[in-house]
Order: sequence, then structure tokens, then C-alpha cells
Amino acid sequence: MKYIVSRNNSPLNVARDFDSLFNSLWNNWGLPASKSPSVDIREDEKAYVLEAELPGFCEKDVDVHVDKHVLKISSIAKAQKEEKKEDKNGYNYLIRERSCQNFERSFTLPEGIDEDNITGEFKNGLLMLTLPKVPETQPKKIEVKIK
Repeated sequence: MKYIVSRNNSPLNVARDFDSLFNSLWNNWGLPASKSPSVDIREDEKAYVLEAELPGFCEKDVDVHVDKHVLKISSIAKAQKEEKKEDKNGYNYLIRERSCQNFERSFTLPEGIDEDNITGEFKNGLLMLTLPKVPETQPKKIEVKIK
């Protein structure tokens, strides 16, 4: 049985692994453990279902596409580059912990996924993708007549 495989395209895997170890030892110092969204993947006989938690994102901020049997979910939101001392209502920031974060998650799809019919729904910060399986083709029976 083949499964969807999580991919990590970043060349800095060693640095991320070290950061993960360091953060787990020091309880993340009050910071989020990862910039990547949490994902659940489940399967039944007809499809795989992928659910990704994307709190704070809107549907227009998220890009989902498949290329060469790789499903990629990423944010297309622009991160704020400059630190503003005031918000749009004129309030001064005393503490600013929230920020817009870009992310990218990739998954290698197994054979037998109907890539042209993948559907998605984004609701209340939860992205749900349904990846239908191609129905198994039964071997064709050929009748052989012996004379």
C-alpha cells in the first residue's frame, strides 16, 4: 500500500532539525514550534482527505497546486517588512507578537490519485482537500477457444 509522503524541499534541513531539537529542549521559549501548518491525512477506499490548519489565513492567501505528482500548499500573503509603531486605527503597539508568516508544505502523491479531480474547501482556517483515487481496473477476461 502506498501513502502520501511529506516532502521537505528546504536545503536547511539540518538547521531546522537542530532548531527543532533546541526548541523542544527549551520549551520553544514561548515561540511557535513551526511555521508549517499542522496536517492530518486520512484515507478510505475512495479517496485521501488532507486537512491543514491555517488560522489567520484567508482563502486568497493560500495557493494549492499539483505538479509532477507533488501536491504543494503555500501561502502567498506578503509578510510585513517594516515595523510599524501604529496600526491602521492610530494605536501604538506596546507588544507585537503576531506576524504574517509565509509557509510551504509539499507532499509526494502515490500512484492512483486522480489529480484532475482534486477538490478543496477552505472554511474557518481549515483547508480540506479531497484527493480521489482512480478506480482499480479489473483485469480483462479473454475467452480462449481451443479447437
